[in-house]
Amino acid sequence: MACISTCFTVIPKFRLHSHSTISLKSSTLAKPSNLLHAIQKPNFPGTSGRVLEARVSVPVVRATVDFTQGIRPGGAVESDKLPSDVRKRTMDAVDACGGRVTIGDVASRAGLKLDEAQKALQALAADTRGFLEVAQEGDILYVFPKDYRSKLAAKSFRIKVEPLVDKAKATAEYLIRVSFGTALIASIVLVYTAIIALVSSRSDEDNRGRRGGRSYDSGFTFYFSPTDLFWYWDPYYYRRRRIQADSDKMNFIESIFSFVFGDGDPNQGIEEERWKLIGKYIASNGGVVTAEELAPYLDIDSMEGLTNDESYILPVLLRFDGQPEIDEEGNILYRFPSLQRTASSQGGKRKEYVGKRLADWVGGIEKFFKEKKWQFSKTSTSESAMVIGLGGLNLFGVIILGTMLKDLAVAPSGFIRFVADIFPLLQIYAGSFFAIPLVRWFFIQKKNTEIEKRNKVRQQCARALELPDLSLRRKLLSARDMAQRTVIGQDQIVYTTDKDLIEQDYEARDWDKRFREIETSD
Repeated sequence: MACISTCFTVIPKFRLHSHSTISLKSSTLAKPSNLLHAIQKPNFPGTSGRVLEARVSVPVVRATVDFTQGIRPGGAVESDKLPSDVRKRTMDAVDACGGRVTIGDVASRAGLKLDEAQKALQALAADTRGFLEVAQEGDILYVFPKDYRSKLAAKSFRIKVEPLVDKAKATAEYLIRVSFGTALIASIVLVYTAIIALVSSRSDEDNRGRRGGRSYDSGFTFYFSPTDLFWYWDPYYYRRRRIQADSDKMNFIESIFSFVFGDGDPNQGIEEERWKLIGKYIASNGGVVTAEELAPYLDIDSMEGLTNDESYILPVLLRFDGQPEIDEEGNILYRFPSLQRTASSQGGKRKEYVGKRLADWVGGIEKFFKEKKWQFSKTSTSESAMVIGLGGLNLFGVIILGTMLKDLAVAPSGFIRFVADIFPLLQIYAGSFFAIPLVRWFFIQKKNTEIEKRNKVRQQCARALELPDLSLRRKLLSARDMAQRTVIGQDQIVYTTDKDLIEQDYEARDWDKRFREIETSD
């Protein structure tokens, strides 16, 4: 891990008009994470809408950052402590914002909780030589170099092996799918080979009946190796799937597994997309929204009593640190201060857009959150018919073989004995081949009914926003009037950890002069 040594001789003070004063002092820091925690935006309860000023009492700033190349033996990479999905979503949000972000930018674009976004940014900045910028009003911005991904990959062994682990998981999943289909072919071969062997042995036994009731061997030589069942597997499966990425076609062995067990949850990972939609919508509307605007993205039972009970918005308030406010007409609006301040100039406040114009303007954001229905199987009709036919053939053979094994007068040996030993497994496989899909079909019907109901309510909420009544229109306009989107540019930066000793000494006098002018103007 890169080592860092920092010395600050500056004591920035953040002062409110209410004469509340807080000073922030940072001494020598041993770890990058300590550096990132050293400068935090103060959180003052009840100070919404007040102007926060900053001044430096000592016009001397010295900061030196020394990152050694490579990984220090025994050192820890801070990003390795993050969940993989949180790290990836944070990095995608950083890339989308151009490498200069606030915590609110990442939270809204990645759909992360504010504390998750903050921890992820701190860890990434510590590992990739990113630096912090402090704005006049105390906002913290994280700035990353263009090659921060390659720097992180060079330090983290976990990030290097993650693609290999993901590929191994995908390979294991594929092997499981084809193994189940292979088992059907193997079961049919074993069952009907055993039936033929028993019929042949009975004919031979009739011819040798005068020899007495001697234990017999069928005389059928059968050599079975598990590797023989894999000859038709596609060795170029992943290459073929990449080429046919837009196609739902699968080979026949895969279709057997798909018929019995399905193709997985179609809504896997959709919660992440839901929170991304909500975060983008709030940020694009200046951080102030109504409950009705978020209803199309949440789980609501019905629209009855929707205006009287807005408790469904609580998860959004908790995730993005929102707070209710009352406008002049007594309407309840919800403000998200962290999502109002951004380092990106993309998008802007469109407070005159409500109703149909608002729905048309939000083109990059889905009008409502739509869950996908479950499919019984992605196999085609012909493939399903073939799978059912083979499953029925196997079940019929197991029933016949079971009857024949019960009628044996002597103890079997050789291949017949082997089949008799594994016969309970063959019975379980043949029975579950149809029992599992039957149970799954009832489950899917119930699941799809619930999904369809939720989607319908969300769509109704979205239509209500497109054609709002008079009271809802006034409420939406009030939210647009209270919206406030602040873009933090370079001209508002008063402190950065990226400056070296000479630059910060030279500019400290100018900073102090600016702060004194602001203080005098009050």
